[in-house]
Amino acid sequence: MKWRIASVAFLFSAVGTGLTWLTLQRPLLSLMDLVRQCVAQGALDSASLTRTLGSLPFLLGLDLVLLTAVSYAVLDFMVGRPLRRTEQVVEQLGRLELDVSLPESPGPLLSRIQRALSRMKGALREEQETTRDQLEALRAANVRLSLARTELVAAERLATVGRLAAGVAHEVGNPLAGILGYLSLARARTTEPEVREYLARIDQEVQRIDGIVRGLLEIGRPGQARLEPVDVGRVVETCVQLVKAGRDFSLVRWEFALVPGLFAWADPGSLSQIVINLLLNAVQAMEGKGVVRVSSHGEGSEATLVVEDTGPGIAAEVMPRLFEPFFTTKQPGQGTGMGLAVSLHLAESMKGRLWAENIPEGGARFCLCLPAT
Repeated sequence: MKWRIASVAFLFSAVGTGLTWLTLQRPLLSLMDLVRQCVAQGALDSASLTRTLGSLPFLLGLDLVLLTAVSYAVLDFMVGRPLRRTEQVVEQLGRLELDVSLPESPGPLLSRIQRALSRMKGALREEQETTRDQLEALRAANVRLSLARTELVAAERLATVGRLAAGVAHEVGNPLAGILGYLSLARARTTEPEVREYLARIDQEVQRIDGIVRGLLEIGRPGQARLEPVDVGRVVETCVQLVKAGRDFSLVRWEFALVPGLFAWADPGSLSQIVINLLLNAVQAMEGKGVVRVSSHGEGSEATLVVEDTGPGIAAEVMPRLFEPFFTTKQPGQGTGMGLAVSLHLAESMKGRLWAENIPEGGARFCLCLPAT
């Protein structure tokens, strides 16, 4: 750019100097003839005339240099600098760097160019905003699509569970009815209070098994649980007494922080099933050795039950699929992957919530939130 301006300035200067020479040539020649006549007559020093004539080319060259410098300075200030700044702006716009300021133009041509660049900058900014909005819309649509796909897979699995549960309920229901009948006969033929108490407990647990099996039929559709005020602490104590008898619980240490008199709207059988599932999962996650902490608290219109363990916690890749039917991280033969799926369904059927999270110090935490009475 600078060399082009210098060449243009030199061209202008050369043309200007040539025009000056052509314009002044005849008067200078006439002046020279007059001077010669004066020299011939002895009225003028010939040496001074020679020096004067010899200085003319030098003066013309000096005019050429001065005109070139002045032309270059004017062209660089009026054209060169704005064009270089405009070139930088165009390069920045080409890289989509829109936070640029356009230079002030001293001429009408550059002003039109810069107005065009300003319009282009505004159009690029609008297009960038439109593209950003479209990307956000695509991300949101992708999230909705992923959620819909997950819900579709879960619904398909739940439908499979419902079909399997219908067969299981039919096959298991008949033997359970026979067991209940024999328990009724046994209670009628014994008079020992201790035996009758054992038989009553067996009858209660068999009926709970029957309710669990039949509850599988509701997993594929909204539940219709019979809700009533339930003492959360009493249910937890009963469930702990039931599971502590197992050999896998001999090395487990229990810690309780239960709020006395905390009642929630729940189905006693469903709540017991959820608590037992959470206790069993906590112990199995610790491989039968560690601390299980059970706490409860009420806040506003909700009653919350928390089960924590000191196991390894829940892996990041497992967390999104934790409540999926048939998903399990246990060894074959040690679990079916239905415990948490059924527990979540039961919690939702009681208008509650069930979720899991990792404890920063280590271990997992399961929270069951139900409406409080």
